[in-house]
Amino acid sequence: MSSRAPQPTLVELAEADRHRPRFHFVSPAGWLNDPNGLTQWDGTYHLFYQYNPTSALHSRIHWGHATSTDLVTWADQPIALVPGDEGPDRDGCWSGVLVDDDGTPTVVYSGRHDERELPCVATGSADLNTWVKDPGNPVIADYPDGLDLTAYRDHCVWREDGRWRHLVGSGIAGQGGTALLYESTDLRHWDYVGPLLTGDASTGTVDAGDWTGTMWECVDLFRPPAASEGDGARKPDPVDVLVFSAWDAGVTHYPLYWSGRYRGDTFEPDRLHRLDLGGRYFYAPQSFRDESGRRVLFGWLQEGRDDEAMVAHGWSGVMSLPRVVTLGPDGALAQAPAPEVATLRTDEQRRAAQELGPVPLGLGEGDQRDLELVMVLEPGASAVLVLASTGDGEEATVLRVRRDVGPGPGGTVALDRSRSSLDDSVDRTPRSGEVPIGADGRVDLRVLVDHSALEVFVNGRALTARVYPTREDATRATVAAETGAVELLAATSWAMRDTWDGPRPLYP
Repeated sequence: MSSRAPQPTLVELAEADRHRPRFHFVSPAGWLNDPNGLTQWDGTYHLFYQYNPTSALHSRIHWGHATSTDLVTWADQPIALVPGDEGPDRDGCWSGVLVDDDGTPTVVYSGRHDERELPCVATGSADLNTWVKDPGNPVIADYPDGLDLTAYRDHCVWREDGRWRHLVGSGIAGQGGTALLYESTDLRHWDYVGPLLTGDASTGTVDAGDWTGTMWECVDLFRPPAASEGDGARKPDPVDVLVFSAWDAGVTHYPLYWSGRYRGDTFEPDRLHRLDLGGRYFYAPQSFRDESGRRVLFGWLQEGRDDEAMVAHGWSGVMSLPRVVTLGPDGALAQAPAPEVATLRTDEQRRAAQELGPVPLGLGEGDQRDLELVMVLEPGASAVLVLASTGDGEEATVLRVRRDVGPGPGGTVALDRSRSSLDDSVDRTPRSGEVPIGADGRVDLRVLVDHSALEVFVNGRALTARVYPTREDATRATVAAETGAVELLAATSWAMRDTWDGPRPLYP
């Protein structure tokens, strides 16, 4: 099958796919990847994104654009950036950010030309629907002298002490990923300062999730607000975080972040953390500070099926639900779905508090669900949540939460997708990682299922994945105790409303 189906067919194919999410943002059809240019401008949220309206595969990328007043229901807007017939972005308008340049909305993005990317600038109208590219593009004409770079793209730009500062994601051959720092007074003329921080690609492993790659994509530097722990609670010391996505030779691995302190022209790292335990299924994240002061994060949910399947169904890529990010008491980032996500809930079902046993407790059925559970696990105990399951268990996605045996604040979450689909062509590899479980054994679990999109939150840690059951009846959810004592304090489930109705034009 050709990857360039006629435009109406792309939309028809996408709308007919049972695995297409309905309350996550997706493009009208075609290809979607990184979130870009996130902002709240005059009260309206703007989501730009990497978009190919001609195919379900990555090629000649545009900037799609959608707006919202509530972070969950989105209206398509005209495509913001289109690759030029000639010039520095003729092969694609790749990822970037939006800044407020004294009242003028301005995007800094990577223009792709002849297998390389260089920074470009465009300015927008008051409604952010019309964009004019700067005639001086690219605004940085070449890589820094004296560096052998593995790649060079993606941007983080902010205002500091009367000047603009700018990070470009990159990597230094023989060393590791890096974020290259620049300065400017006008966003058009940049002075190279040097690497803010460079990783060490000779340490860590992909399996452990602590290898930092040979290039850092989608770098993002910010200071997260502290989580509210009630009156009198000790607030953690200020921490800066440097987020990046580990990349190597065309392979997108996973998002990571360093916690530490940004000082002057350097970042002093303290600890390396996994941003999402699902690996590449939450990739290329970008954050912004909204008008209420929240740090809001979006990421790209990659597909777990092959190119042939994407072409056959006319679409690829899902935007995560908006997440509010705070600094937890342990000095790590805590993530939770934005409260606005709860406005999509309907048909509430509650289960009585009880001691869980090996017999599964039903939590409802449906392929658009929001589940909230509060449990207490004794040391060594584990609870198992079965999702997207058929009545006979032939297809099922299994989520386990286990508390460590020792007295420390440890636990793990593990996602078993080995029976998630009868389709052998889809990715069914497991995902797992550490989660904080305190001395009281309390686990706050939130699970959002939207057809093939799955987002899990356990005590502030996130795990994102994709699942593709083949059977129409793979819609059941249950919870049980697998080992040890598990007390269920509360369990509530909801159906989730669609956030759009009917086909949407590829070119709004």
